[in-house]
Amino acid sequence: MTLKDIAIKNLMRRKGKAFFVLAGLVIGVATVVGIISFIEAMTRDINHKLEKFGANILIVPETKNLPLVYGGMNLGGVSFEAREIDQSGLSEIRTIKNAANIAAVGPVVLGTVVIEGKKVLMAGIDFDATHVLKPWWEIKGAAPSGSEVIAGADAAETLNLSVNQIISVNGELLRVAGILASTGSQDDHLVFTALPVAQNLLNKKGVVSMVEVAALCNACPIDEMVNQISGKLPGARTMAIQQVVKGRMETLGQFTRFSYLISGIVVVIGGMIVLVTFMGSVRERTREIGIFRAIGFRKKHVMGMTFMEAGILSVLGGIIGYGLGFGATWIGAGVLSEGLSKMVAFDLTLAVGALSLAVIVGLAASAYPAFMAAQMDPNQALQTL
Repeated sequence: MTLKDIAIKNLMRRKGKAFFVLAGLVIGVATVVGIISFIEAMTRDINHKLEKFGANILIVPETKNLPLVYGGMNLGGVSFEAREIDQSGLSEIRTIKNAANIAAVGPVVLGTVVIEGKKVLMAGIDFDATHVLKPWWEIKGAAPSGSEVIAGADAAETLNLSVNQIISVNGELLRVAGILASTGSQDDHLVFTALPVAQNLLNKKGVVSMVEVAALCNACPIDEMVNQISGKLPGARTMAIQQVVKGRMETLGQFTRFSYLISGIVVVIGGMIVLVTFMGSVRERTREIGIFRAIGFRKKHVMGMTFMEAGILSVLGGIIGYGLGFGATWIGAGVLSEGLSKMVAFDLTLAVGALSLAVIVGLAASAYPAFMAAQMDPNQALQTL
């Protein structure tokens, strides 16, 4: 009879203690897997949503002047005619090292126009990029095509504009394709049209006033991307909108640290359950271990039996624990949000890690009981008969 056979038969004879050890490992592994899987799903979901939040890199003309703006109030005026960015160089942005992390590049040309006898700030934009840069936009009507415009909520109210109305813009007749719902930002005060139309109306062909870039920055180095873009556009100033980027990274970092903290606590608790249970098992098997030692079993054989039992239970605990943890995460995420459940995916690395964790914890926790069993004096053990 081999050590493995003895270990298996002993587990079968002591089903209660075996079940208790297995339950401790399963609960520990399932909790760790559930927490990490849920955090990873939330991380993917948060990152997916934040990637749609809009531009987080801004490219503006290089200037030595300080902007006179405080609390959203412009105190010194802005001269958009001062200096512009050459539009032909914007294609270089797509050639940077981290180009795969760029979701959208939106050039913007700004300038004042006269509409119905009133000066209005007009923005020429790329409406294809706007779907990524400004996903919160809600337009009553339709996006402009050709010689059409959309008006911000405040601009439409001030100018008394309506959908399909024909207006005069610097002497050119344009149709109002839609009215932008209130956003609570400077967009409410502007009139938007396609970039080429605005460049023609403002006499700014081939140049733009600024460029908005949406970067997918869950794992990309945002500062490095800023440096890369600056190298491609030496005549412009590239800035990261730190509030968005840092807020995103801090949120994801907090979730990760929280998951590791809770996981560590649960692993310690699971190890203590295994340790206490195996210590009790060794005490109950004093006579049995004495008989094994008396008939020629060496210390390493006694330790091998204990480790074999712990290893069998650990492997079972790792497999069952991962299945329960993954299933609970998928069900729980589905209850919280249908979109969140789609972010829960099988992770081979986590599965292998869960199995390895169960084995390491099980063997480490059973090391002291195994040592105590091996050090047991067979004469004293047999005296208990």
